[in-house]
Amino acid sequence: MKLSELLERIEYTCCQGDTEQEITSVVYDSRKAGEGSLFICIRGAVADGHKFIPDVLAKGVKALVVEEDVQVPADVTVIRVEDTRYAMAFISAAWFGYPAEQLKTIGITGTKGKTTTTYMVKSILENAGYKVGLIGTIEAIVGDETIPAANTTPESYIIQEYFRRMADAGCDCVVMEVSSQGLMLHRTQGFIFDYGIFTNIEPDHIGPNEHRDFDHYLACKSMLLKQCRVGIVNRDDEHFAKIIEGHTCELETYGFSPEADLRAEDAHMVNGRGYLGISYHVKGLLDFPVEIDIPGKFSIYNSLTAIAICRHFKVSRENIIRALKVARVKGRIEMVKVSDEFTLMIDYAHNAMALESLLTTLREYHPHRLVCLFGCGGNRARQRRFEMGEVSGRLADLTIITSDNPRFEEPQAIIDDIKTGIAKTDGKYVEICDRKEAIAYAIHHGEPGDIIVLAGKGHEDYQEIKGKKYPMDERVLIADILAGR
Repeated sequence: MKLSELLERIEYTCCQGDTEQEITSVVYDSRKAGEGSLFICIRGAVADGHKFIPDVLAKGVKALVVEEDVQVPADVTVIRVEDTRYAMAFISAAWFGYPAEQLKTIGITGTKGKTTTTYMVKSILENAGYKVGLIGTIEAIVGDETIPAANTTPESYIIQEYFRRMADAGCDCVVMEVSSQGLMLHRTQGFIFDYGIFTNIEPDHIGPNEHRDFDHYLACKSMLLKQCRVGIVNRDDEHFAKIIEGHTCELETYGFSPEADLRAEDAHMVNGRGYLGISYHVKGLLDFPVEIDIPGKFSIYNSLTAIAICRHFKVSRENIIRALKVARVKGRIEMVKVSDEFTLMIDYAHNAMALESLLTTLREYHPHRLVCLFGCGGNRARQRRFEMGEVSGRLADLTIITSDNPRFEEPQAIIDDIKTGIAKTDGKYVEICDRKEAIAYAIHHGEPGDIIVLAGKGHEDYQEIKGKKYPMDERVLIADILAGR
């Protein structure tokens, strides 16, 4: 492909060289550069691509995209842009033949609910006969292939590559999680989302290499409403007015508010033998009852979001009801059947905010006991340990403290920090360092009416210890325990 074709949708200055040369590959990782590559110099948190120019020139690169003046041989074409990340998104879209134009694209952002909602949307649309691609925190799904995720929202080049593969595989649409980092770093530029969804916002991801403050976090999230044709926003969020400020899309709302276009009314908790769920009635733009096998008010929001999206795909109410009933997300309030007497679930809650939301929700089901098993990751902020310990001590009847990715720290030191948080409460606890033994204790000591939560690991299938990842899937551990292994 000619360089000029790759640059057709961006503003640039050709500082030297020829834009009609043929490009054989587009790269932003110097290790992948070769003869005829276009190398895009990206400034990362750790490395600056401009520093690798001598390396890529030695490999035969004859075209560069830069943000600053560079001194290179006269036979090298230099394209200068204001922001190389922004330019890369459009260059990547061109390289893969603008695949988003062959798909209906759905982007979901928000502090909570992105992962669950993407899987609900996928379930509903597939139930209605659509072929759906997915990009998210857990994995990317392209046709029959699943690819483990490194980031919630991958680099723009990878997004466009996935889109191309989805279109070639016959997908009709793609639903993807859109992180604030992804928006801030222009990973979702190069195309316009057909539907952009804003689930909610709470203080999170604020700190070095993330967002300087809550206003910046909100501003980055809200960028989605300037990159979509139809925006669907939670009307109940206290920051609603700020979220929609400056939006350029057609706007729809959902929630419990009487002002919402699509509303949830008459919500009830559903509690069976080893089973928790919720039911409600959809009103406004649609009118029908819903029951889902996932507990809590946030499950209403997640499912209502999915319904608001799928309405645009002319999915019948029967298909929506049926799909929501069977929708499951690995590691997100994932029920695992171990007994008719008590309920056990796996959830990814791995910070104090998520754990408090989960335990508060489960308290509403009035369990005989609420049992919370968790650990905290090593080589991460110690404050998280104190906070999670305090939350569990306050809200759970019994906390089982165990290990979770200790990395290069001693598991006992992490457990001691968690106990410091629990000590601020009257909460009861036991400590069992080995996670399998801890889960076995929870199961063997389960009492009728208990709700037991295994928190923190969620979809993860490994334990990270001293720089190595060891296989460890809680579902496998549970099966082994039940089988007496």
